[in-house]
Amino acid sequence: MPIWGWIIIGVVVLVVIWFLATYNSLVGLRNRKDDQWSQIDVQLKRRADLIPNLVETVKGYAKHEKGTLEDVVKARNNFVNAKTPEDEMNTSGELTKAIGKLFALSESYPDLKANENFLSLQNDLKETEDKISMMRQFYNDTVLTYNNKVQMVPSNIVANIGGFTKAPYFEVSEGDKELPKVSFE
Repeated sequence: MPIWGWIIIGVVVLVVIWFLATYNSLVGLRNRKDDQWSQIDVQLKRRADLIPNLVETVKGYAKHEKGTLEDVVKARNNFVNAKTPEDEMNTSGELTKAIGKLFALSESYPDLKANENFLSLQNDLKETEDKISMMRQFYNDTVLTYNNKVQMVPSNIVANIGGFTKAPYFEVSEGDKELPKVSFE
């Protein structure tokens, strides 16, 4: 076989090796992204499970604050009923905002603020929110790496052939950036 035949075979082998390595890299990044989302999902579900207990504790002290409690319950139900990660991301922000209102409401009830059950639940929720925040950062970092690989040349060729698509970031909506407004009138 002439030398140019060996060169062509060598180039083809290198292209196949590159293609397989890039494909495997994309699969690994996609799996890491999915794993990061599942870690967030665990904490979001934990938060949703803590909320009914918190609402029941507050109900005993703040009977006339029905609207705030209903908002928290509604936000929690919306989160629990979310079907896709994107829906969970959106409803999570709504739930965070409602919890903020609930904690702001507790400031006007000294007996509630001193209640051990309320303090324990409040601490558990705070820890969970901190974990969610940290995990959201890890998730978004992983999505950045994955999206770069999916969109950059030449790995985007393999991504298109393999059906890899850009993943959404876990973003905070504009409404969630506002401070909760609580009125005691």
